[in-house]
Parts: sequence; structure tokens; C-alpha cells
Amino acid sequence: MPYKSMIGSMKHLKTGALETVQTGSSSSEFEALFREHWPQVYRTLYRLVGDPAEAEDLALEAFLRLYQQPPPREKEFNPGGWLYRVATNLGLQSIRSWRRREHYELTAGKYALEETPEDHPAEIMAQEEERRLVRLALARMNERQAQLLIMRHSGLPYKEIARSLGLAPTSIGPLLLRAEREFEKHYRALAQEELP
Repeated sequence: MPYKSMIGSMKHLKTGALETVQTGSSSSEFEALFREHWPQVYRTLYRLVGDPAEAEDLALEAFLRLYQQPPPREKEFNPGGWLYRVATNLGLQSIRSWRRREHYELTAGKYALEETPEDHPAEIMAQEEERRLVRLALARMNERQAQLLIMRHSGLPYKEIARSLGLAPTSIGPLLLRAEREFEKHYRALAQEELP
């Protein structure tokens, strides 16, 4: 778990800034939050960006933001939801960057070809193309709709999604349905653009 490396990199902060950071929450509280939410935040970002190193960097960035400037403590504050929301925003920003997206596609294809048997290159390329189209479709969508889809397909229940996005749990189903329709529209349009 990269917790120790994260804390190590935080030690590079100026002494005054570190004191300000530590007044927001105790180190043990933060460590407990980190251990509880790291796996899900990382998996969500890995599914979104497709690169393990980038997913780890983005997840660490989300936790660093929580560590540096914790949101105001309220009774209803949900740190897990806050982290997932920040993480998905970071992930969406990342895939909207053309240079990074191009790099991910090339390295993902290279690793897929190296790790799988050589007798299935057509299947590998089809899967990579599908992932690329999914990422492009998500990047073209409304941010909240993209977040809904990412959170739901990362395994979060409706209640957790609702708390993360500040919505009523009963509204998640209809909103997801609209988001899926919007995704399908963008995905089909991209697939049509790709045809020769």
C-alpha cells in the first residue's frame, strides 16, 4: 500500500504548511480513512484511466487533497463519497488530456500484447479499441452523468452514489438510465466515426 510513500512525499512540504495540514485531522484518522477507501478509489481510477501508475498517482492526489485541505466537518460529511467524487473528477480530467490518452492507448496495447498469448491479437486489439471508445464517450458526456456511470460500474450501491453526489437515493435509478442512454449515443457516434 502506498501510504508510507505518500506520507514521505508530504514531508517535503514546508514546516508551516505541514502544521496547518495537521490541524485539520489527526494522522491516525487520516490513516484509517486511507486504509478503508484506498482499494475502491484506486480500482475506480484504474477502470477509468486504464493505466495502473496513473491510477495510483490520481488516487494519491485525491488523498493528498483530503489531507491538505479537509472539507468542513459536518454531521453529514461523507469522506468516502468526497474521495470518490474528487477521484472521478481527477480521472475525467486526465482522460480529457489528449497527450495522456494517446500515451495510455499505446502502452495499454503494448502491455496487452506482451501479456497475452500471441494467437489472439485480433481479440486484444478489439478489446483495446472498445476501451478507447468507452473512455472517449465518457469524456464527451456531462460530468455528473459520467460520474454516475463510473461509480455504478465500480460497484458502488445507489445509496453511496447518492451521498457522494448529494442526490436523493430514489433519483439515482432514473439518472443512471439517462446517463446510460447518453453514453450509448456517444459510443455509437464514435463507433460510426471510426468506420472507414
